[in-house]
Amino acid sequence: MKLIILDRDGVINQDSDAFIKSPDEWIPIKGSLEAIARLNQAGYRVVVATNQSGVARGLFDMKTLNAIHQKMHTAAQQVGADIDAVFFCPHAADDNCDCRKPKPGMFNEIAKRFNISLRGGVVTVGDSLRDLQAGFVAGCAPYLVLTGKGEKTRDKGGLPPGTLIYPDLAAVVSFLLKSPVEVSV
Repeated sequence: MKLIILDRDGVINQDSDAFIKSPDEWIPIKGSLEAIARLNQAGYRVVVATNQSGVARGLFDMKTLNAIHQKMHTAAQQVGADIDAVFFCPHAADDNCDCRKPKPGMFNEIAKRFNISLRGGVVTVGDSLRDLQAGFVAGCAPYLVLTGKGEKTRDKGGLPPGTLIYPDLAAVVSFLLKSPVEVSV
């Protein structure tokens, strides 16, 4: 099985320092949904792992978060893309949970759900250091995109060893499909 784990805000859709709090605020980054469709066509299962502390902060509730994710799924399906699952952490940073990135809890849950080892080739794509750290600790190959907070993340440094940097998700997918990474199950 080929699996890829994507962050949501700043990778698939536009990011906001004020949080994405409604379906209307969820706007895909140009080419990101088509890139997911290309991954699907190449046999990849696509999973999203996203911190959503806006729930704990009271900025939006679970019903709204589900509506945002439904909009994402619908928009993806309209271009022939399928997102297999969305894993999210609804906790605030000070809740000290295991699922909030940069901790690898969500990634470990993904590995369990899909019965796969993340070591040896599963790619994770993010725009922030915590996205890459969580994936790296869980064994994923880290890819930084320069959309969202990506340029600031690159400029700040301290990226996990082996992090590859691309302008956006479409560029990552073009690279992966030219040199696919197989994962042994």
